[in-house]
Amino acid sequence: MTATAMNHFTILTDKLDTTLAFYAEYLDLHPGARPPFKFPGAWLYARDGKDPILHVIAGKPKDELVKGVIDHMAFTGRDLKSMLGKLKASGIDYDLRQLPEYGTWQLFFFDPNDAKIELDYDPAEHTAAA
Repeated sequence: MTATAMNHFTILTDKLDTTLAFYAEYLDLHPGARPPFKFPGAWLYARDGKDPILHVIAGKPKDELVKGVIDHMAFTGRDLKSMLGKLKASGIDYDLRQLPEYGTWQLFFFDPNDAKIELDYDPAEHTAAA
């Protein structure tokens, strides 16, 4: 048996409302259907609402949240110029890189829980980064 696609990422938080607002504002991900677990959290979906992309688990104090070995989560983005403006306006630090030879723009920043996010943009969006 082989893996055929990425299903979802899961992050842990002690700030559920802040985390949900962040992902709605910066990645346009919104809560949707979720099984009736006995702990708080949310499953976040893209606009199509087809499959959850990000699971958020809450309900434990910050000192009980354990960081794993995953370095970051990556998403495909659109409208780099708009995102850069939004991050600047919010005072969120970011790192913008362009992949050598491929030209893909990689935008890195952190969510309120210090989870590292990467948004990848088409090389054609080069004017937005200038």
